[in-house]
Amino acid sequence: MNTAKTGQLIQYGFIAAGLYNLVGILVFSAGFTNDLLAQWYPEVFSLTGQIGIVLWGVAYIAAARNYDRLPLMSAVFAVEKLLYTVTWIVWLSNNAQTLPELAEESPMTALFFSIYGLGDLVSCVFFAWVCWRSLRMR
Repeated sequence: MNTAKTGQLIQYGFIAAGLYNLVGILVFSAGFTNDLLAQWYPEVFSLTGQIGIVLWGVAYIAAARNYDRLPLMSAVFAVEKLLYTVTWIVWLSNNAQTLPELAEESPMTALFFSIYGLGDLVSCVFFAWVCWRSLRMR
């Protein structure tokens, strides 16, 4: 695959990661009205945390066209996504047995807690690869 085509796909990857954050948190939080996210994991999904997730998503989209100029920014994004992946694993380790109870109250919230870290893991690997590739291309 040529470099221009790869660059365009990488830009789409940044946009996809941004939309994952934006659309994901807005849908699962029902536009910041689903208090269950904060109740079940206040350290990460308080209203402030949810707004932070939106801001990270906007940052990914903003960086899409210039990712190659700031390769270490991709490293920051990768570490941030690694943090969310780890928080998901920790939460699941401590709370997986409560998912059926949560699903009775709110299937969308239970689904969110079941899957959110998978997208973060994919984004983490993507951003780490982009950083490595951008540094290698210099």
